[in-house]
Amino acid sequence: MSTTSSARNSTWRNWGGNVCARPAREVAPASVAELAAEVRRAAEDGLRVKAVGTGHSFTSIAATDGVLIRPSLLTGIRGIDREAMTVTVAAGTPLKRLNTALAREGLSLTNMGDIMEQTVSGATSTGTHGTGRESASVSAQIRGLELVTADGSVLTCSEKENPEVFAAARTGLGALGVVTAITFAVEPLFLLTAREEPMPFDRVIAEFDQLWAENEHFEFYWFPHTASTNTKRNNRSAGPERPVGRLAGWFEDEFLSNGVFQVAQWVGRAAPAAVPAIARISSRALSARTYTDIPYEVFTSPRRVRFLEMEYAVPRAALADTLRELKAMVDRSGLRVSFPVEVRTAPADDITLSTASGRDSAYIAVHMFRGTPYQAYFTAAERIFTAHEGRPHWGKVHTRDAAYLSGVYPRFAEFTALRDRLDPERLFQNDYLRRILGT
Repeated sequence: MSTTSSARNSTWRNWGGNVCARPAREVAPASVAELAAEVRRAAEDGLRVKAVGTGHSFTSIAATDGVLIRPSLLTGIRGIDREAMTVTVAAGTPLKRLNTALAREGLSLTNMGDIMEQTVSGATSTGTHGTGRESASVSAQIRGLELVTADGSVLTCSEKENPEVFAAARTGLGALGVVTAITFAVEPLFLLTAREEPMPFDRVIAEFDQLWAENEHFEFYWFPHTASTNTKRNNRSAGPERPVGRLAGWFEDEFLSNGVFQVAQWVGRAAPAAVPAIARISSRALSARTYTDIPYEVFTSPRRVRFLEMEYAVPRAALADTLRELKAMVDRSGLRVSFPVEVRTAPADDITLSTASGRDSAYIAVHMFRGTPYQAYFTAAERIFTAHEGRPHWGKVHTRDAAYLSGVYPRFAEFTALRDRLDPERLFQNDYLRRILGT
């Protein structure tokens, strides 16, 4: 049987601490059949339904005052098809568990984001992505989906079966049903060589097209209040494996990137005037390094310092102008920004509401330390992003609504029409979906 929360109206909070909700009840179904029964029961009780993973979204996409479904018992690999090179995994499986399990089987996803705490369904439903010249988001690697729809039925979809649902549900925003299993394309485990090195801001912008073209995965971090960036290039390697040493890894990835960085954020929050000096020190703290390892060890990093984040996808051709405008805004604004700005790319894909749907995209992510006023910075950044027809990440802070989003997504009406068909009574509705998809 599924487990139901005994504490009625207990408060749920997201990872960033900026969203909370008081659901009427929480349930953790132990099977797809139990989940379908909970959906039917909620409908009978007149309650809305939302599934929540690890709460890594900064929006209220998973918040509900109805039934909160936790997929914590729906985990693990259902099966590996080595002929088709796919893996089918239950929706509540954390990406971390999937990555390590695949590696043990000599397999890997092609690309992934920079953290792996999220569940597979939470990550794909919000459009989680890494960076890649040809390889796209986590959702773009989906080959099949299973979801429970509003009437409690179980729907399977792929390019051949219910293709119109497949086109949308790979990044479904929790609006079309509750995802219960995902089939991903996988490939034999491979090695990546990562090359990290500082580079001046102006040089990265001037040479960006070349850096993008020459590397399978290119990204960089710009430190506001400085003219410095830290770049990272990941490319496939024949080996040998040369991982970051345990001591060096602890020093750079834990001590500097999490421990010292956390202290720097505390100092910056207490004394905003110190932020530019801290930024200059931070931009020089990480030295160049090269290492070769299996994909998830290269793509992902531990992120223990809590923050709030806004990220927009702009057309890749608009990246240089957008970043220059962002830098000029910070330089003249008097804002004190203690977190680096992250820049990544993705090729166009064919997912209805993917942030890269139909266009080659560049992602610009702005962050602020949790507990620091962020509205002025995010509002000014959002003004710049939207001037370039930016598309907000569905799981990160933004203020856009259906009127704006229907203008930057050519297939927006296709998604809302499908939602009308699958969830006419809006069982999976919440305030966030009402804002971004309209009524």
